[in-house]
Amino acid sequence: MSLDSLKSRVPDYAKDLKLNLGSVIGNSDLPAQQLWGTVLATAIASRSPIVLRELEPEAKANLSPEAYTAAKSAAAVMAMNNVFYRTRHLLSDHEYGNTVVMILANAWQATGVAVILFLVGLQSIPP
Repeated sequence: MSLDSLKSRVPDYAKDLKLNLGSVIGNSDLPAQQLWGTVLATAIASRSPIVLRELEPEAKANLSPEAYTAAKSAAAVMAMNNVFYRTRHLLSDHEYGNTVVMILANAWQATGVAVILFLVGLQSIPP
């Protein structure tokens, strides 16, 4: 399982997606820990079993155990944010728009990685 395997599953009408997958991952200037942490967090956030199955083994092979856990934690924190902000946006009561966000995101403190690795993973996942 690999990036090449994932790219081979992309249909011809989505050729740009295939090319972008290769260039973003294959030509990144990020250090390996940041790149593969971001790849793993994004794969988890995609909620696609195929994407996760294809990219997780390579990410795990390129990450320290701490960075692997941090990437998974980053995806979990982002999922909480996605649910909160999307729900707040959809609620008809506009007072929720003034609600102070009290989502805890202390997971990075227990990961043993530099906060930058954790934040890079968070920034890679669209809200």
